[in-house]
Amino acid sequence: MDFETKIYTKIGGYGRYNRIVSIFSWFPNFAVMLNLFCDVFYTLIPGSYHCKPDPTLLPSGFLFSNYSRQGYLNFAIPWVNGSGLSHCKLYKYPRNVSNFIDSIPKEIVPCTRGWEYDQAAALQSNYVTEWNLVCVDYWKIPLQHICFMTGWIVGYVLLGTVCDWLGRRQGFLLSVSLSGLLGVAVCLSNSPVVFLLLRLSQGAMLAGVFLSSYLARLELCDPPHRLMVEMVSGFFAVVAELLLPGLAVLCRDWPVLQAVATLPLLLLLSYWCCPSVFPESPRWLLATGQIHQAKRCLQIFSTRNRVYLNEDIYPAENLLSEIDAEYPDYTQPCYHSVLELHSTRVIWRNCLILSFTMFIGTGIQYCFIRNLRSYSHNFYFSYFLRVVTGALGCIFLCLSVNLFGRRGILLLSAIITGLSSLLLLALTQYLCGVLVLVLSVLGLLFSQALAMLSAFFASEVMPTVVRGGCLGLVLASGCMGMAASSMMELQNNRGFFLHHVIFASFAVLSVLSIMLLPESKRKPLPDSLKDGEGQRRPPLFLSHEDTLPLLYTRCGASEYNPDNYSRLVTATRKMLIEDNLPYKIVVPSQSPLLPSNSAVH
Repeated sequence: MDFETKIYTKIGGYGRYNRIVSIFSWFPNFAVMLNLFCDVFYTLIPGSYHCKPDPTLLPSGFLFSNYSRQGYLNFAIPWVNGSGLSHCKLYKYPRNVSNFIDSIPKEIVPCTRGWEYDQAAALQSNYVTEWNLVCVDYWKIPLQHICFMTGWIVGYVLLGTVCDWLGRRQGFLLSVSLSGLLGVAVCLSNSPVVFLLLRLSQGAMLAGVFLSSYLARLELCDPPHRLMVEMVSGFFAVVAELLLPGLAVLCRDWPVLQAVATLPLLLLLSYWCCPSVFPESPRWLLATGQIHQAKRCLQIFSTRNRVYLNEDIYPAENLLSEIDAEYPDYTQPCYHSVLELHSTRVIWRNCLILSFTMFIGTGIQYCFIRNLRSYSHNFYFSYFLRVVTGALGCIFLCLSVNLFGRRGILLLSAIITGLSSLLLLALTQYLCGVLVLVLSVLGLLFSQALAMLSAFFASEVMPTVVRGGCLGLVLASGCMGMAASSMMELQNNRGFFLHHVIFASFAVLSVLSIMLLPESKRKPLPDSLKDGEGQRRPPLFLSHEDTLPLLYTRCGASEYNPDNYSRLVTATRKMLIEDNLPYKIVVPSQSPLLPSNSAVH
């Protein structure tokens, strides 16, 4: 049954209640992004640090009072040209030395008593300084980020399927409850291993919160409002990123910041007590054959939108009778999973292409951000520039996608991302710093637009019955792209050039694959696998052929409408089987005055 044309308009369309639910669905995005980008501050290495001087490694006759603080550090710690005091080494002197001259024999040994750190950006202590994850233990920092992204990947894949089986609301409540509890547990971590495992688990649940709210928001909108509603949720993410440095300055320590970031998740538990602010998706209920629950949900939507679906004898105006005519009483719920995609052709192809573009959009951002770091070593410069380009990407999509179509803007974003990456790859040593900065900012902007539009495009072309699982696969591929940057950090950027070459090549290759996608602009969402398979890609260039007939004839209105007739039959059947009929056919108890012909003969 066509949801947009036969159901959506009769329950009030994108009315007052739908707008209220959309507003409440934006707040989970703020809470999720606050917890996601906290990881940037948790794993940030302070700009300057060195070993704590060890008095046992100094000569026995050394007097601290004869040296200033800086002189003492220069005597105890080696000096590295270009970077200041050594991060990981100390001097070891013979014990019986009394003449302290520059040529005194000494050894260089690893740190023995820990490290002294300058304050990290916004925080006094974080995951790095808490457990001294520098020097030989540096590899644990990118490993933590890789594990965190692995949790998101697992969460997107598994909880996307849960949303297809249990519903958007149940998946949301399950994810919010567990993510809030795990967020509290992270505050109490007493070792890097416990912190890593808890963050991995919380990442999986945060992915479920983001995915379920994304689906619920999308399925409550009509085609003209879908893009704007989803892009506004992107601005909530931007606000969370902008507030995060200020929150970090106020909190000072990472456990306090983690508690503050977990608080919005705990507040979202109020949605459990207020089903009206996050209801189940009626589209999903109908697509999976849950007719009784769907009818109750539609009545709630129509009532709150001030459209009343009263039972009457005019079936042409009765939506519930139409649903009864479309779905028989014995309809059983039917659930699907992404494992069924192997029997499809169009859906599987669309999912693969959009996963590929999502992977490129998130993975190639590391190349542009690294160029920004080489332009300026200030942490806040690259951080806020990335946030601003994300906001500009949202604005660009809001202004262009409904005008030029999803496929065209996705293609444009891929082209500009690929060209910016190739130019930086080939001409960085020949370009001035300003041009490198411009190309990096341009590539970062359109790579973020490419990632955001890939997720939105996937949510529109995937059928309702498997939308959660398919969108989960697309978003999981984006997390794989983010984890790829941490793998470069794990190898101390020794494979960065190859990383840049691979993603630049992928960006060029994606231009060809995008042309195989259908266009979802102003089209209803597909609900069944059959609807998803029926999507066809439009021609590359619009046809201007004249399609009008040679002779124009005016068609009169038909007196027979099969839809009205079927609804009339359904309503009449229901009316006749009811016990409280306004009339009854009573069989007379007395014999008739005139005998029948059989009695006469």
